[in-house]
Amino acid sequence: MTLPKHPSAPPALSRLTGADEAALEDLFRRGTPDNTRRAYETDLSYIAAWKRLSFGGTLDWPEHQDVALRFVLDHSRDLGNVSANDPSRQVAEALIAFGLRRSLDCPAPATLDRRIATWRALHRMRDLSSPFDAPLIKQARAKARKAAARPPAPKSQNPVTRDVLKALLDATGPGLRGLRDRAILLLGWSSGGRRRSEIVSFNVEDVDLTELDARGIVWLRLIATKTTAKGKTPRLVLKGAAARAVVAWLDATDLKSGPLFRKITAQETLSQRRLTADAVAQILRRLIATAGLPEGFATPHGLRSGFLTQAALDGAPLQAAMRLSLHKSAAQAQKYYTDVDVADNPAADLFDRQ
Repeated sequence: MTLPKHPSAPPALSRLTGADEAALEDLFRRGTPDNTRRAYETDLSYIAAWKRLSFGGTLDWPEHQDVALRFVLDHSRDLGNVSANDPSRQVAEALIAFGLRRSLDCPAPATLDRRIATWRALHRMRDLSSPFDAPLIKQARAKARKAAARPPAPKSQNPVTRDVLKALLDATGPGLRGLRDRAILLLGWSSGGRRRSEIVSFNVEDVDLTELDARGIVWLRLIATKTTAKGKTPRLVLKGAAARAVVAWLDATDLKSGPLFRKITAQETLSQRRLTADAVAQILRRLIATAGLPEGFATPHGLRSGFLTQAALDGAPLQAAMRLSLHKSAAQAQKYYTDVDVADNPAADLFDRQ
């Protein structure tokens, strides 16, 4: 990540030497989580392409308010409903052709908010005022959110409950790829429904096998999550099939350090490159198709929702499930318990259970 340059740096930064600027850039890089940094880079690529197509120039630091307002307006309406000669539509079509935009539909308000947040953050890194703080643009953003209000889409169409997980495991196939994919699924599900970014963040050094022989337990160290600070995340535990799947993957690859889950080439050789979060989604889509499930049946978040849904179906106390899922809010985790059909609630047949 490179800090945006500006020809006339503000007084606070004008006395920085080249070494100071390099040290500051390094500090921002080290202090920014990898996922956030990748999101910044993706958003900045989109924003820079949009400005070049819209105004014929590069980004300015600080950016002009009219550019910021145009960005809000262009991303607050369905451009498929306007004339084919509309400049904003033509820009959007070019972005689609470059693979930077999916459609002419109005982007979700959260997408607009994230891109603006990135733009503002890059201004702050140079101690510059953001044009998005102007009252007119703040009001335009507020109106855009209301105009685009829509019911929130579920993160995963279906939860990956135990029976679905078994079907996906059966679809993994032989070889290194099958061992890796089984380990990903079982670790992600059984350790509390890990997010895909968390699954790929594990290193071999984060896997503790010291109690494997005595208790059949594998301990996992997770550096940080969305709800826990770095170094404050409690250890996670794997037992049974999940523990065996991770050990089988380690035995087959003889990995001693570095990324736990890695890319596998078409020739079935193991790469040194860490698997990306997007690759987890691709793996899941492939296994869903192989298992004969409908396209789009579930997303990686289905591992998380499926774990909690299955915990509810099995009668596990909410607090016990939350100790593994690491949900910060009981209300957030409770919704998965509430979604379980009352007829399936294990408390409905307490008298008849022996």
